[in-house]
Amino acid sequence: MLHYRKQFITQISAGRVRFGADARYALADEIAALGCQRALILSTASQSSVAEDIIRLCGAAAAGRFSGAVMHTPVEISERATDYAKKINADILVAVGGGSTIGLSKAIALRTGLPQIVLPVTYAGSEATAILGQTENGIKSTLTSPLVKPAVIIYDINLAATLPLKVAIPSAMNALAHAAEGLYARDNSPLSSLMAVEGLRAFRKALPRVVEDPEDADARGEALYGAWLCGSVLGQVGMALHHKLCHTLGGSFNLPHAETHSVILPHAIHYNAAAVPERLTPVSEIFANASPGIALYDFAKKMAAPLALRDLGLQASDLDRAVEIALAKPYWNPRPVERKPLREMLQAAWLGERPGG
Repeated sequence: MLHYRKQFITQISAGRVRFGADARYALADEIAALGCQRALILSTASQSSVAEDIIRLCGAAAAGRFSGAVMHTPVEISERATDYAKKINADILVAVGGGSTIGLSKAIALRTGLPQIVLPVTYAGSEATAILGQTENGIKSTLTSPLVKPAVIIYDINLAATLPLKVAIPSAMNALAHAAEGLYARDNSPLSSLMAVEGLRAFRKALPRVVEDPEDADARGEALYGAWLCGSVLGQVGMALHHKLCHTLGGSFNLPHAETHSVILPHAIHYNAAAVPERLTPVSEIFANASPGIALYDFAKKMAAPLALRDLGLQASDLDRAVEIALAKPYWNPRPVERKPLREMLQAAWLGERPGG
């Protein structure tokens, strides 16, 4: 499939990527190359042991740590971490973890202008974007700013090997969502489409091998490569219905981020496939089903990924409110987002049914 367009506009944000086994051991060099000397190391509480390793690698440049990152980047925690960064006179942020920690790093950077070095251990891909999602008063909103784009991304294959399968699998589905929606994004380009297809292929090949043997370093590396590609797509184009629904369910109902992506993705792609079948042809081809939504559902089921919103804690009584929130400030979407089919789609996702019944 040729991704040529007669006309397109694309913008590629500059950034440095270091990829490989044990790439984290170059962390002190990367800090020095940015002219910085006082690093604030960020993590979640559950990854404090990984953060200890990063502190050691920072050496004399480690000025402090904040291990209070949580999902959906609540504004109050970002403000507290920003105050701490100022208190210790940090001149750089070093974030290790997944979307929660990287989101916190971005939120601090937005408020301080500090540069960031991020070491992802999940496949979510937010490290490759200039996008920040924040939650305040039960509503999750996003913004785009060059201030939140990390200066350096260090993809360490061995560091990513610490990721348990119960986290790795939905994280991979989260990454696949960026690529799949990127294929029909209003502002997509030949480059974003090429990266999306390559990212989809990487995960289709690597994830079953990771599931079969979590110690397979080559499979872990290829999955991390796919994460970078899918995240880069998210950084280049706008998203649509899938991401709107995930932001709604996560920000307003506190559902887990990656797991929500895993559940919603097949249904959102199925909803939009009739409007843009040619754009989603690569999904059908890569995952071997004429219906791209069903193809992704079957792949998710085979990988034992989450399939039902009710299993994530959403109540049936919450579905109508979720529809109202999603319709209040809708994202652009290739198919009109209408109340009845949206409600039916969320019902199927709540039950964990195959898209389209």
